[in-house]
Amino acid sequence: MTWFAPRETTLADSIRLHGRWRARREALIVGERRLDWQEFERATARVANGLTALGLAAGDRVVLLTDNSLEMALLLFGIMRQGCVAVPLNVSVSDAAVGAMIEDARARAIFASEAHCARIDALRADSARTAAACRIAIGSAPPGWIRFGDWHDAQSDRLATVVMPQQECNVIYSSGTTGVPKGIVHTHRCRMSWAADLAQVLRYRSDCVTLCSLGLYSNITWVAMLCTVYVGGTMVVMPSFRPAAALDLIERERITHGTVVPLQIERLLAEPTLSGRQFTSLDTFMCCGSPLALDLKRGFPARFGCRLIELYGLTEGVCTILAPEDFERKTASVGKPFLGTDLKIIGEDDREAPIGATGEIVGHGPLLMAGYLNRDGASAEATWTDPAGERWLRTGDLGRLDDEGFLYVVDRKKDMILSGGQNIYPADIEAVMREHPQVAEVAVIGLRSRAWGETPVAIVVAAPGTHPHPNELRDWTNARVGKQQRLADVVLRASLPRNPNGKILKRDLRAEFDARVY
Repeated sequence: MTWFAPRETTLADSIRLHGRWRARREALIVGERRLDWQEFERATARVANGLTALGLAAGDRVVLLTDNSLEMALLLFGIMRQGCVAVPLNVSVSDAAVGAMIEDARARAIFASEAHCARIDALRADSARTAAACRIAIGSAPPGWIRFGDWHDAQSDRLATVVMPQQECNVIYSSGTTGVPKGIVHTHRCRMSWAADLAQVLRYRSDCVTLCSLGLYSNITWVAMLCTVYVGGTMVVMPSFRPAAALDLIERERITHGTVVPLQIERLLAEPTLSGRQFTSLDTFMCCGSPLALDLKRGFPARFGCRLIELYGLTEGVCTILAPEDFERKTASVGKPFLGTDLKIIGEDDREAPIGATGEIVGHGPLLMAGYLNRDGASAEATWTDPAGERWLRTGDLGRLDDEGFLYVVDRKKDMILSGGQNIYPADIEAVMREHPQVAEVAVIGLRSRAWGETPVAIVVAAPGTHPHPNELRDWTNARVGKQQRLADVVLRASLPRNPNGKILKRDLRAEFDARVY
């Protein structure tokens, strides 16, 4: 006889339990505002009950167009606890994109910071979902909006809702670096795996104090938040990232953990006020989002006196970890898959490629999304089925495995240049060009060629105080790369287009220079 049948727990359960058993431990810090776990539990319960009072039920999607704030953190986890689905949007995208995502998500409620309420109102004429949705403003409430503070404070702080693991938890829209953003759906079971598995490999512990320095809509920040909530640590949210302010926070709040992108590491290391500071509290930082240059990979842990873990992965749910103990030996790799995650390299014939061969990275494991929202075709395109009938996620990235199983990311499949029948990987050329002292940033793209179909062209941002000649950079590079990799041109530019996580938007560059033919 089975006397007890333990229920599978979710992060919603973790918040409830932390509110009881870790009541006085700080849960959330934003500026001068601080909540312990009991206060956080009760505040998120009010959000959950407030959603019910608005007529929302489990599975209803709630859009957030908000700047980083204490209220946004409460909303994300309050929505989670009620069983609704959080849809946090990047505040820097265009109004047309916001409207399209609200429609795609079929949102029933919209929360917006005061600065973004007018954007939502302007969309109501063209978006039926926006016009019909409940609108709640963080800050002053324009006509037709509910003020968050009044709405929140009017709710009960007792919550009896039970969230089931198979329910949808959130929709995170992709960055759109290679196309139109797609809604990535994660269930509560999936998000619990993100929290529990990543907390272990990223070395989170119950007394962690975690710096959240990117937008709370970013899945990179969700990694930090989910791991911290899982272990019952403390989240420290920056309204926006500024290097000097981040260094101050690390010292003042005794930060132990955090998630960053390479651009942030670069800015932290270059910050003039860094000199003389000591960061004795730091334990482990995780970096992901775009390729991490070798000098940054080595320089950050040396200067900050902490472990740096590089994570390669997709919001869709495939991850590898380069652990600190492997940094010296396998610096150029992005590590190995972890904890139940598996990956393979497949060739253009969709068969598994041999060790050392370059092909598309595919993977599966407990972090995998449920699929793309309302886009079965896109979900099917992102699926590779192995001979045994098991489904794997196509990452769209090209990579290779060495004989010890370490993964090396070669490039984005969509960024690969096909020139004269030869595959050219822009990342190989970019790595060479970064060695030039007058090159600060570079992006290599494929443009049309009468002779070869496509040909590589480098878009370069010059190092401060330098004035390189494009032809000299081209010739210097071409003397150091293979014959098929030689550049047709070098174009100087003041900056490269990036998304908020620091990824270069090569799609935008290709569109900008599309009229050129070589």
